[in-house]
Amino acid sequence: MGAATKTRVTSKVMGRLRMASQGLLGGGFSSVPEAVRSMTAMQAQDLQSALWAVGLRVPGTGVGEVRAALDSGAVVRSWPMRGTLHLLAPEDLRWILNITTGRMVQGTSGRHRQLEISGTDVKVCRDVALGLVAGGRAVSREQLFAAFETAGQATTAQRGIHLLWMLCQSASLVPGPLDGNQQKFVAFDGWIATSRDLGREEGLAELLLRYLRSHGPATVRDFAWWSNTTLTEARAALAPVSGELVELEFDGTSYWLSPETAALLDEGVPGQRAVVALPGFDEFVLGYTDRSLVLPPEHAQKIVPGGNGVFKKAIVAGGEVIGTWGRQGNGRAAAVVPVPFDAAKPPGPATLAAFNKAAGRYERFLAA
Repeated sequence: MGAATKTRVTSKVMGRLRMASQGLLGGGFSSVPEAVRSMTAMQAQDLQSALWAVGLRVPGTGVGEVRAALDSGAVVRSWPMRGTLHLLAPEDLRWILNITTGRMVQGTSGRHRQLEISGTDVKVCRDVALGLVAGGRAVSREQLFAAFETAGQATTAQRGIHLLWMLCQSASLVPGPLDGNQQKFVAFDGWIATSRDLGREEGLAELLLRYLRSHGPATVRDFAWWSNTTLTEARAALAPVSGELVELEFDGTSYWLSPETAALLDEGVPGQRAVVALPGFDEFVLGYTDRSLVLPPEHAQKIVPGGNGVFKKAIVAGGEVIGTWGRQGNGRAAAVVPVPFDAAKPPGPATLAAFNKAAGRYERFLAA
């Protein structure tokens, strides 16, 4: 595609292409389920961040609408990869678990030995849990833990959450409706009426295709990290789907993206002046093993202080992360305030005005 390319590819252009792929430019998505399905899986370790990550991609939606999608099961939240909570379309959860669970469970085997969790222990807890959620009942984590304790299964020292995680990995349970900022647990088969059935090779190819379409330009290595699959498997999965993607070389590395996103290079990549107030843990920052395209390495510690795994809210301007943001003050005095990476170089008037507009959209989302 080099001869047809009119836009000179820079790191900021690559960032704007990612924004377009992720529904962060233009019209975004038309509904909450469409946004989650199109993104394939969205980091959701922090519930409030996850709600805004969806709302940001669905213009005009409010926090109540995103919560309602979780309450109805139109969107589900579970641990499909990397041992971390994500939002997914319900029909996608089982086949993704079939791909990722084995490696995740293997990765926790040492910790499970420390916690003295055996296969028999998991079976005991499964029988107890399925009895509690029979008949469509939704129960809290505390109720499950109390029942585990009654059955002789200790839940202290993180043993309970590991047992619960194992039941979700085996598609016995799934987090269901919200109870405040927590979720109750329900029977997987009762909550998710329809699940797609994909074999491992077919599933890996689809997962790769959907990741590259929703996160591209991205590398196969990015996908291997994101999905917690091996690089060998990821490379093999590319062969059957590469014809549905466009390869773009940048700085000596091959990136892959959808033809629709690649076409923007000929038409003019939008978003040069776009400013977005991302939640913490957003896929735009977190969804890649190499974040240097959009996050200058010298500022990475300001997004993830000390590499502690807690991602701050980020300001993206023109495809590049330029700072963090947060709410300051209380009550009527509360305000959304930008914190640029370089205090000596505050945002210019146009960027600040665009940020204030983005902050206003966030406030409207919370109020709706």
